Amino acid sequence: MFQVKDVTYRYPKNREDTIKGITFDIRQGEIFGLLGPSGVGKSTTQKIMVKLLSGYQGEIYYRGKELKGYDKEYYQEIGVGFEVPVHFSKLTAEENINFFRKLYRNQANTDAMMKRLGIFDARNKKVDQFSKGMKIRLNFVRAVLNNPAVLFLDEPTIGLDPSNARILKTMIKEYRDYGGTVLLSTHLMNDVDELCDRVAFMVDGQIAEIDTPQNLKLKHGEKKVEVEYNEHDAGDRPSKRASFELETINRNEEFFKLMRTKKIITMHSKETTLDDIFIKITGVEKHA
Repeated sequence: MFQVKDVTYRYPKNREDTIKGITFDIRQGEIFGLLGPSGVGKSTTQKIMVKLLSGYQGEIYYRGKELKGYDKEYYQEIGVGFEVPVHFSKLTAEENINFFRKLYRNQANTDAMMKRLGIFDARNKKVDQFSKGMKIRLNFVRAVLNNPAVLFLDEPTIGLDPSNARILKTMIKEYRDYGGTVLLSTHLMNDVDELCDRVAFMVDGQIAEIDTPQNLKLKHGEKKVEVEYNEHDAGDRPSKRASFELETINRNEEFFKLMRTKKIITMHSKETTLDDIFIKITGVEKHA
């Protein structure tokens, strides 16, 4: 869907490049995560790819054609959900949606989406009466109202309660399953783990690593199994732990003896989390 080749970008008043020669591709029908600390160039990259910024060096191809060769028709193909929802606050939700609907040839069933996201009954309220979460949900509806081929999402679930975040994430996965392509930026690693097919970590304007979440966890985690156990007659005594190498566990007699003779409390692989990987690759703590 996209091929980004050695792209560099410098804001006019800056002395240094914000984007420093990044290369990656986004496949059709995948959710691609663009991750990294604040200020490393994620938003700039998205702005370039949605044609809000020009003057970059390098090449970007969309469907095999140089992005610079597309005119306003390109906007018929994409949907964008900015991190901070921008609505006409003195208009109702319905009036907001109808205004933007007129800009596009293709139109989705926005009533059905608003019902699913729990804001349909408030469609005739002015948006300045909406809560933050309601504005975020309306923002998503607006991003997909033209049935886009590509969806650019920046922190789509920030500010949502777990129930509404679950509904929105399900809708994003369904969009992908029907052939849609998503570029997702977020600091919520649980969202990344649940949604993304592949992720790219950006550090100081460059791509540090690209892979699937599972491969990253296997690469950066310990290949061990940790077993928490106790004696059958342990009473209130503290549990014990034992660790075994995953690659040789199928022939580890000590492991099988423990399984047969002890009371197993928990057992899990020592798989690292994407939060840990984020910190390890970028070298900084996350800041939402």
